[in-house]
Amino acid sequence: MKIICIGRNYAEHAKEMKADLPTEPVFFMKPDTALLKENDFYHPDFTKDLHHEIELVLKICKAGKHIEEEFAGKYYDEIGLGIDFTARDVQAKCKEKGLPWEKAKAFDSSAPIGKFVKKDTLQLNNIKFELKVNGESRQLGNSSDLIFSFDKVISYVSKFVSLKVGDLIYTGTPEGVGQVKIGDKLEGFLEGESFLKLNVK
Repeated sequence: MKIICIGRNYAEHAKEMKADLPTEPVFFMKPDTALLKENDFYHPDFTKDLHHEIELVLKICKAGKHIEEEFAGKYYDEIGLGIDFTARDVQAKCKEKGLPWEKAKAFDSSAPIGKFVKKDTLQLNNIKFELKVNGESRQLGNSSDLIFSFDKVISYVSKFVSLKVGDLIYTGTPEGVGQVKIGDKLEGFLEGESFLKLNVK
């Protein structure tokens, strides 16, 4: 199982990060050790600027590579919510030196995952999702604002990396990313229903 993450897939988030809008999907990977299904997340000691990034997550149900966009919908059957935790200060130092920034994104437990629902229960181009921190709304997103659709992302990634059953694709975060501190309680909602809860320790 692998975790594929799409960067800069919402225009407003790209703007808040002072990044150019991509002309093709940007992706990076997290190892399976990044996955976190428990309720407690332990703040790593190597960062003083840990950021939350709430995302819609696709679960791959069929193996494939070089998938045509028109058939991409057959390769995932469930959608859930996840968080792409990012050590922003570590990432900035890596970027300054032109180095890869896996250690800012791919560290242990950096990919919390909540529950999933069958995709046919959702309106795929109008999925509302939200992250609340300590009960306060921080991020609001809608799949209608994706720069690259779910099908486009699957087709593009599969040109470079074969997809396997059980792989997860984090599809990008909307604007409103911000710092997470010890003691924070994070809760993710999909269509108003709680899908993911985390205590930061």
